[in-house]
Amino acid sequence: MPTDAPSRTRRTGLIPLLIVGTTIAAVVAAALLVVTGGDASGLIVVRVLTEAAAVVTVGSLLLAAFLVPPQGSGTLAADGYAAVRTAGWAALVWTLGAVLSVPFTVADALGQPVTALLEPSVLFQVAGLVEQSKAWMFTAVIVALLALGCRLVLSWGWTVPLFFLSVFALMPVAVTGHSSGGGSHDVATNSLLYHLIGAALWVGGLIALLAHGRRGGDHLGLATSRFSRLALVCWLVMAVSGVINAWVRLPLSQLFGSEYGLLVLGKTLALVVLGVVGYFQREKSVKEVVATGSGRALVRLAGVEVLLMFLTLGLAAALSRTPPPMEGRVLPSTVELRIGYDLAGAPTLSRLLFDWRFDLIFGAIFIALGVLYLLGVRRLRKRGDAWPVGRTVAWVAGCLTVVFATSSGVGRYAPAMFSIHMEAHMLLSMLAPILLVLGGPVTLAMRALPTAGRGNPPGPREWLLAFVHSPVAKVLTNPFVALALFVGSFYGLYFSGLFDGALDYHWAHLAMNAHFILVGYVFYWPVIGIDPAPNRLPPLGRLGLLFASIPFHAFFGIVLMSSQTVIGDNFYRSLGLPWVTSQLEDQRLGGGIAWAAGELPLIVVMVALLVQWARSDSRDARRADRRADADGDADLAAYNAMLRKMSGKDS
Repeated sequence: MPTDAPSRTRRTGLIPLLIVGTTIAAVVAAALLVVTGGDASGLIVVRVLTEAAAVVTVGSLLLAAFLVPPQGSGTLAADGYAAVRTAGWAALVWTLGAVLSVPFTVADALGQPVTALLEPSVLFQVAGLVEQSKAWMFTAVIVALLALGCRLVLSWGWTVPLFFLSVFALMPVAVTGHSSGGGSHDVATNSLLYHLIGAALWVGGLIALLAHGRRGGDHLGLATSRFSRLALVCWLVMAVSGVINAWVRLPLSQLFGSEYGLLVLGKTLALVVLGVVGYFQREKSVKEVVATGSGRALVRLAGVEVLLMFLTLGLAAALSRTPPPMEGRVLPSTVELRIGYDLAGAPTLSRLLFDWRFDLIFGAIFIALGVLYLLGVRRLRKRGDAWPVGRTVAWVAGCLTVVFATSSGVGRYAPAMFSIHMEAHMLLSMLAPILLVLGGPVTLAMRALPTAGRGNPPGPREWLLAFVHSPVAKVLTNPFVALALFVGSFYGLYFSGLFDGALDYHWAHLAMNAHFILVGYVFYWPVIGIDPAPNRLPPLGRLGLLFASIPFHAFFGIVLMSSQTVIGDNFYRSLGLPWVTSQLEDQRLGGGIAWAAGELPLIVVMVALLVQWARSDSRDARRADRRADADGDADLAAYNAMLRKMSGKDS
């Protein structure tokens, strides 16, 4: 550990800037709430303080994980250590803000002064009644663990999971706010998640970069260049997601005639100014920093951008405390309130295929993954390298399968009917992962991404290689762990009550879909994956792992078909779908789908295994032939000589 790291963390010179910025954000938010007739209570101050601490935590871990390199041994360098320590202190403030937000949120929801809820016995009784207060409690636990992790880690490898944990800590509160209720709450929540993550990376990353420049850190040009590319992506994500979120929650006719619409316009204007000013400032500072290696230009030019960002945070805080206008809006139906949208009728084949509702999370992510894959193939082709067409077809088909399962009529009806949900489950956990692992994305990335070179800081290729050889990847691809996760998720989700509790929440549907895809990928990666796995199995071992999963999968479908207890009965009955006359029959249909859906993927996997086995034998035979040509078949000659010698002894 560098001995000067603690002293360097104290010389950032950003504490006054953060104090001024947080004060500006709080004052702006309070003033706007007073002007618009909102409640400028202590909650807004706590909210601004908490959000400022959150973005500093996320940005500092971003710097340590991806913007500055570690030492050659993998231990954090002085700059990474300083950023992690800053993240630890900011996480403590974030934890305090999350804890304070619980009584303030409950008091605001109940219309009571916060002093009436400061007694722990009273607070614990009523905190569980407000969904967002429970989200703040969950956030406090996550961030407290994050703060502890920042105090303990010394290696670069642990900063990466800490960074993703900090991003995950943004989500509980985001999915329980205004966006989680009313009609179209699925689109509103998905767009808000993009918006918050983009804002945290942009604002937090710039603050961390300023701290890095102020302390005179190494690799400042590299960090500035990497952040500049990320900032442009974050701004585009925030712009698109902000427009979608405002469009869902605010009719265009009320954009200029309501307090909420004026706040939306103000935040939009601030984002436009930030995007333009930030772009030109970064373009100028990047060139100067790369040329001179000095952080003065970065601090001088980007300090104004940070203050503008805090102004935007104030607008966002005021916006979160202002409900959207309800005038002229039609009250949503029960189905729309529960799942976010209405259904046109019974799920006919035509509706399942063509009645689409695009999923902003999985649809956008897997379209982007498909485009990135094709760009990688294009780079190889331009370089003169070959890439099998079958792998490209498999990857694109896998991405399209995910898009179809989440955005087509199947994805539209999946939250409302158990049988359709099971169709989506089988597509996401059985078919899509098979196609994705056959695409060999890691192998493609290793060949398409440039190497950092000896003595240079590691880049995306080295990060990906480190993940493949990480302890996490080794544990997940262990045959017994992969089998337990893949098979156990069927029984653990549906027969433990988790599925019943998850049906009411859109975020839980997102988590289930992500779980299906990831668990399926982890299982099929060592079985038929093209990419090198940390735990590579021989052909017979792969076949044994595959056949070991079949009885559990078939038994799961049989249990569903023979069960007399309806899973998620209260939720499905509350929808009152006229075409579902029996929830039990719909569940049995879902069990039949689960039982029968494993046949087609099994055929695909068996064919892939046989082809890979045959190709492996062919490669071994070609290597043996080349070796025989090179040494005159010395192995065969030695073997024949041994046989002649043994024959002579026998005679």
